[in-house]
Amino acid sequence: MSETLMKDMKVIVFELTDKEYAIPVNNVKSIEKLEHITRVPHTFPFVEGVINLRGVVTPIIDLRKRFDLLPKDYDDSTRVIIVSEGENEVGLIVDAANDVIDLPAESIEPPPEIVGSISADFIQGVAKLERRLLILIELESILGQGENWQE
Repeated sequence: MSETLMKDMKVIVFELTDKEYAIPVNNVKSIEKLEHITRVPHTFPFVEGVINLRGVVTPIIDLRKRFDLLPKDYDDSTRVIIVSEGENEVGLIVDAANDVIDLPAESIEPPPEIVGSISADFIQGVAKLERRLLILIELESILGQGENWQE
């Protein structure tokens, strides 16, 4: 089990297809409303393009496409979570960004064995909180497998 999963952590909770996911707060730079995205040719289908965020050109990934989920039109609750992992800084389009919560270490379990699931690589663990089930995403996998998507 990853060292990250053995200690309490603060996470940002967001939604995709009525499921709740979480990213450690220390990887999140900001949460933005969706703005105009400039398409970039010859990129992977999940790369929506780039935005100019306070003078920094930032690539934008649609997490629904990255996870192979059904598409959904963007609306007023759609958010872009600006995250950093190592040298990469990227915006992730999500259905909604819900809240910031503390996850006790004992609530976090390793990801379940999901046979034949492409997105299993993207899951770091699962947290059980009362009636909520949060899927902790593995940013390194989401960003790392596309290291050449900014051609």
